[in-house]
Amino acid sequence: MTRLILKRLGMMVVMLLGLAIITFTIANIAPGDPARLAAGPDATPEMVEQIRETRGFDKPLPVRFALYVGQLVRGDLGTSVYTGRSVSDDIAQFLPATMELVFFAITIAIVFGIPLGTLAALWQNRFPDHGIRLIAVSGAALPMFWLGLMLQWYLALELGWFPLGGRLGVFDDVPPQITGMIPIDALLNGDPRTALTALWYMVLPAAALSLPALAAIIRVNRAEMLEVLGRDYVINAKAQGIGPLRITAIYAQKNAILPSLAMIGLRFGWMLGGTVLVEGVFDFPGIGLYAAKAAVSSDFEPIMAVTLILGAAFMFTNLLIDLAYAVLDPRVRNQV
Repeated sequence: MTRLILKRLGMMVVMLLGLAIITFTIANIAPGDPARLAAGPDATPEMVEQIRETRGFDKPLPVRFALYVGQLVRGDLGTSVYTGRSVSDDIAQFLPATMELVFFAITIAIVFGIPLGTLAALWQNRFPDHGIRLIAVSGAALPMFWLGLMLQWYLALELGWFPLGGRLGVFDDVPPQITGMIPIDALLNGDPRTALTALWYMVLPAAALSLPALAAIIRVNRAEMLEVLGRDYVINAKAQGIGPLRITAIYAQKNAILPSLAMIGLRFGWMLGGTVLVEGVFDFPGIGLYAAKAAVSSDFEPIMAVTLILGAAFMFTNLLIDLAYAVLDPRVRNQV
């Protein structure tokens, strides 16, 4: 197990280095003068040159990349031109909002995806199966931003059941920050009303974000359940008179859940990147909206930092999935 962890951590370092090279190169060959952008529209040529020398924009690209890597090693993600603050401070402010949204969305996908996939397999080629497969196909086909707009139009504007966007209402007080996630902070401060309000504001963006993951989990779990239900040990269990509920929950689902677990991990990492669209539609102040505004402003250091953080989160999620596989599957555990 230790060898597996060390191997995966080494691969993460190499992949993050490659990701840093790609993002740094793209950011520095993109049109525009970063020194001019940092100096502002009213800066004189002398001020622009001074900033160019101070921030190292006049140095060759390989030298600048080496300086950037050294900056990352020290934990310095740079300074945002858009906000005028340290990128590390900005990410510490915006990342918790994205994490709470992604956790809520992946919870929705798991809670509904696995039972629906199992139900579709048990009722193969019958009415429930057809309806569930329609959900799976729709989830794979509908763009998240379009779905978010439709949810806003109908459920928020027409019916008034949910808020249109944001994280809390105008007159709601943000609880003292502990984790940065409002529902958790509100509960830790003994304020369940604010926690429920924050969850209510997340229902529509989480639903839009979760649908593609829900569809993928349904498809994978249905396919695996169909395969497991046809195996000899399941047929033997049925012949011995074991009830269908016990066969499904104990014998079949235990073996069918592993590929679904891998899909959950992949979709969790994918959701972190997909928040750019959803947070933009719902004006949800997370890291995706922060990166989108930085991109519009040609503010490259936040974009590079967000890309590296999301990449690291995706790789770490895959590491956890590998460890879960090693714990749950004896065949994998014996090879570690």
